[in-house]
Amino acid sequence: MTDATAHTSRSDRLRVLVYSDDASTRQKVVLALGKRPHPDLPELEYVEVATAPVVIREMDAGGIDLAVLDGEAVPAGGMGIAKQLKDEIDECPPILVLTGRPDDAWLASWSRAEAAVPHPLDPIRLSEAVIALLRTRLSA
Repeated sequence: MTDATAHTSRSDRLRVLVYSDDASTRQKVVLALGKRPHPDLPELEYVEVATAPVVIREMDAGGIDLAVLDGEAVPAGGMGIAKQLKDEIDECPPILVLTGRPDDAWLASWSRAEAAVPHPLDPIRLSEAVIALLRTRLSA
C-alpha cells in the first residue's frame, strides 16, 4: 500500500467510505449521517463498499477522509481490515468500527480504530462520533 495523504478530496466534499457486506447496514449509516451531519462541516460524499478487496483498493488510492467499517461483516470483518489499513497505510484516515455490541469496544481499540459505535446503530451516537473524527481530520 502507499501513502494515503491527508484530505485529498477533489472537491469541497468529505469522502466517507462505508463498508459492510450487508446493503441495509450501509444504508443505515448513510441515512443516519445524511449529506451534512453538522453545519460546520462540508457535505459528505459516500463510497459504499461490500467487499474487503475493494476497501483496500479505495483506501490505497487515497482521497478518503473517513472509513466506517462494519465489524460484523463477513467473511472479512471491519476490525481486521482496520488493523491492516492502520498497519499498511501511512497517514491512514480515521476509522470508525461498527461493533456487534458495546462490550466489543476493546476489540475496536485493538484494531487501532479511532472510534467504535455498536449495533443496533444509534443515529445520534454515530453522528457525534463521525463529526468528531471529521473535525480532527480537517484540523490536521
